[in-house]
Amino acid sequence: MQAKATAKFVRYTPRKVNQVLTLIRNKKVDKAFEVLSFLPKSAATLVTKVLKSATANSGKLKDYSNLKVKEAWVGNGPILKRMRPGPQGRGLPIKKRTSHLTIVVTDVDVTDKRKKKIVKSAKVSKETQVK
Repeated sequence: MQAKATAKFVRYTPRKVNQVLTLIRNKKVDKAFEVLSFLPKSAATLVTKVLKSATANSGKLKDYSNLKVKEAWVGNGPILKRMRPGPQGRGLPIKKRTSHLTIVVTDVDVTDKRKKKIVKSAKVSKETQVK
């Protein structure tokens, strides 16, 4: 079973959030929580919150030993445009970026069974091509 959690319009830049997400993609949830707890990045708190929400959405908040982070991605949100004083009375632009974060969690057993079915179907198709 898959469960999804999103955080929208968050005041973290997508580039910095993506650096954190690359560390937890395709890992078990308990290992991902462990990695995030020791990570010295501010976006790690946001990712921890969303990952905890995804595990709660799966209904396995107390025992998430057989859950895996299937997908994790971040997209651009709206950019807040501000001005800052510059030299000789000019105004210099500041772009405050926002992001939309999504994490999908699934059971480990489900993904393993699906891979086995795909491998079996690939073997059958190769055998039919040989004949």
